[in-house]
Amino acid sequence: MEASCLELALEGERLCKARDFKGGTAFFEAAVQVGTEDLKTLSAIYSQLGNAYFYLKEYGKALEYHRHDLTLARTIGDRIGEGKASGNLGNTLKVLGRYDEAAVCCQRHLDISQEQGDKVGEARALYNMGNVFHAKGKQQLWGVSQDPGELPPDVRDALQRATTFYEMNLSLVKELGDRAAQGRAFGNLGNTHYLLGNFVEAIKFHRERLSIAKEFGDKAAERRAYSNLGNALIFLGQFNAATEYYRKTLQLSRQLKDQVMEAQACYSLGNTYTLLQEYERAIDYHLKHLLIAQELNDRVGEGRACWSLSNAYMSLGKHRQALHHTRKHLEISREIGDRNGELTARMNVEELMEALGVKEADLSPSESEFKVQGARPKFIKKASMESVDLWKYSSEKVTLCFLQKLARDTSDEDCFFDLLSKFQSSRMDDQRCQLDEPPNGENAGGADPNTLNDMIDASLLTSPQTEELFDLIASSQSRRLDDQRVSVSNLPGLRITHNNLGHLCGESDPQEPSDDFFNMLIKCQSSRIDDQRCSPPEGGPRAPTVPDEDFFSLIQRVQAKRMDEQRILGTQLSG
Repeated sequence: MEASCLELALEGERLCKARDFKGGTAFFEAAVQVGTEDLKTLSAIYSQLGNAYFYLKEYGKALEYHRHDLTLARTIGDRIGEGKASGNLGNTLKVLGRYDEAAVCCQRHLDISQEQGDKVGEARALYNMGNVFHAKGKQQLWGVSQDPGELPPDVRDALQRATTFYEMNLSLVKELGDRAAQGRAFGNLGNTHYLLGNFVEAIKFHRERLSIAKEFGDKAAERRAYSNLGNALIFLGQFNAATEYYRKTLQLSRQLKDQVMEAQACYSLGNTYTLLQEYERAIDYHLKHLLIAQELNDRVGEGRACWSLSNAYMSLGKHRQALHHTRKHLEISREIGDRNGELTARMNVEELMEALGVKEADLSPSESEFKVQGARPKFIKKASMESVDLWKYSSEKVTLCFLQKLARDTSDEDCFFDLLSKFQSSRMDDQRCQLDEPPNGENAGGADPNTLNDMIDASLLTSPQTEELFDLIASSQSRRLDDQRVSVSNLPGLRITHNNLGHLCGESDPQEPSDDFFNMLIKCQSSRIDDQRCSPPEGGPRAPTVPDEDFFSLIQRVQAKRMDEQRILGTQLSG
């Protein structure tokens, strides 16, 4: 029977490596049904099942099996296993946006790794701690509407703490000679400095990341590095240099046959050429983005492309083409419930009709369905693009406005912070790859071991239902109150025999977590604000063909500034 359990588990492992997670979980569940008395094998099966269910987005089951693994590790006194399980829990809480609790658990992983002299575990824990504070800083930026380049103190503190942990991780993985981990650290240091507005530093780290990606032949990581370099250069006002990196991003996306990334690169190129006032080229790339968005049924991306095309055509004085795309923008905004986009599109249609000298009666019914309601929509951070005559704004003024207001801004990039935790799978940086299904190359997240027991090391990613931690704490506390034997007897797949009874009953001198650890967790739980307990807020419909690192807001602010100047000038003239 023991061989049968192991054989089933190994087949489950093979299927998961082939990315057949449904088949893999079926074999792992069968292995649990058969049962085993080998505690290490059972722990590895739990870990594998948790990992597989994560990729299937069955987060409740994923948490369940990772909790079983944690229970087993603590019961048998497996300190290394307990540390890894604490890391799993920390990553889970991070995904849920419960960052204070996540930090406690990741710190537990770090403490145990240092206690045991586990350098690899210590490096991973440092990296996870960096990820927690990185994500916390980004989440706190959601909805921030203050002046660009000025981060709230708590956000800056979280991001600076993230850089500290990433730097410690980088130092250790250099000592270990782990080039792949160095690449991830460089990438995340670049991303964090980008959020802090340290664009020169960000470029330095992303170039290091690019070098390692090339060393590994990791085209996906190379593509991300090019894109991140382009993004940082945009905020330094180096638009021409940014286009070179975006072109390389586009080339690699096509090589990888990744239509989503191809569309994002086209979108970034279109916006960059808009900033350069090269409108014909901007139109070319926005049309390419539009075609892919339509093919992929990305209505949000399609609407964004229509807005961009309308703006570029207006810049060239081609008002009829602009009206066509503005009407499409209006239609899509209504469809997806984008109230700001709808108001903006209505306003734009009115202005274009006035420029063309046409009235509603001259339009077809589908063209005349709008009535301008109320005043011009207020300019806010996450709004759709304002309709302003950017084409009359000189490149010198664009650059000047940009450098004055945005040289150190990452806090209000359109669509960058509202989907952070909810939609991590779409990010174009190294950290995102750790949360998504593993890509090819050294950035692969999840498990990829040679043997079943090795799975424990790599299965650090879960995302549970929100209140599961309370169950974990309750079960942990119950074990501290001498209910340990009852708790262990409920572990699925465990065949208790004379050989393992001593381990389960405590003869191996298991080391329970300290009271301080549990008290800290409970304190975090009791002080947690209600909205953090829930999933991160929805930011609206996803736009997979629009990059999260979107400098759409740059064009918005340039245009908004010009609107204010026009209003002031009009007031002076009328006076």
